[in-house]
Amino acid sequence: MAIHPSKTARNWTGKGREERSLSLQHNLLIDVAMERSSPVFPFSAIVGQEQMKQALLLSLIHPDIGGVLIRGERGTGKSTAVRALANLLPPIPVVADCPFRCDPADTGLMCHQCLQRHRQDQGFPAVRESMRVVDLPLGATEEMVLGTLNIERAVRQGEKSFEPGLLAKAHRGFLYVDEVNLLPDHLVDILLDAAAMGVNVVEREGISYSHPSKFILVGTMNPDEGELRPQLQDRFALCAAVRGIKDEDARRQVVARCLAFEKSPRQFANQWNNNEQALARHILEAQRRLADVDLPDDKLSLITRLAMVAGADGHRADIAMAKTAKAMAAFAGRNGVSKQEVIGAARLVLPHRLRLEPTEEATPLEIVEQVLEKVSEVDEDTPEEPAEKVEIKKNLDVEAH
Repeated sequence: MAIHPSKTARNWTGKGREERSLSLQHNLLIDVAMERSSPVFPFSAIVGQEQMKQALLLSLIHPDIGGVLIRGERGTGKSTAVRALANLLPPIPVVADCPFRCDPADTGLMCHQCLQRHRQDQGFPAVRESMRVVDLPLGATEEMVLGTLNIERAVRQGEKSFEPGLLAKAHRGFLYVDEVNLLPDHLVDILLDAAAMGVNVVEREGISYSHPSKFILVGTMNPDEGELRPQLQDRFALCAAVRGIKDEDARRQVVARCLAFEKSPRQFANQWNNNEQALARHILEAQRRLADVDLPDDKLSLITRLAMVAGADGHRADIAMAKTAKAMAAFAGRNGVSKQEVIGAARLVLPHRLRLEPTEEATPLEIVEQVLEKVSEVDEDTPEEPAEKVEIKKNLDVEAH
């Protein structure tokens, strides 16, 4: 959707910043899908691949969960799903003349220039732009990712001159890394560090520059082409497995929908517009509810037991499970995490963290199911009462239509 500054720009001053209301976001949903110049395949029209869609939805509801690693075959809709999800939500407010697309209402994540303008009460020209999906090419260099400092200008004029890289462009959006297992390890480390910290720091010749870089990292890989080091896999919070659909009717749906979209992208998108709006409203409501979701002590104990029995190193698995379970509860309309959410979170958080023997024949997900069964046998809790819930949706699956 084309956003014209003359129509949407407004000043966000230190005294008079308007809060983005949920009702405004809902109103923006009405025309977003229909007005985009290049329609994107609708997220709700993707057939199957429920675990991948679930992981991506959770990362959008609770971006602080961490990155998503998608393992599996080529041609299973990985990049399509990421672009469709970014296209789903309404445009976000950004400072019009800021190369880092700072949020005019969030001083905690502003670049140095925007923060200085805020302190001087200068106000910001603001426009609305869609969430970006930034692709990291396989041959990317460190400078392309981090950005570059003009050392000569800094030495001669005493000014820091910075050329933004991919981490700057991905701020407040998605950074999509295809075949992440084929990237040099040091580049993967850079991406994971920036994703975890929300800040990109560039240092050259004793000169440093930092800027906000808060994004949702999505990496894909085909295990047949090589594995990602365990230390790096552990830093992706969630892992989803994808594979070609074996059901004949579902495969026929995949082909039929792809052909219909290629024939008339806008008409196809319009047919799914109601589904997209409903799902977007659901996500926005879950984002709003997330802060109020409670994680009871007994569910936290269950999370730590699962991580220990699975043999997860460190505490990343525990933390990721806790955040994921809360996001699941928020999406389900619950005010508190139940055992159901903890189990669902374990299936996304634990498989890629298992230390498997070379002779192990069971799949990681099968082993996680064994862990869940073992912990359930030891856990002889009485059946829990249903958590208070708001009727939004029964589960987290995005159903195929």
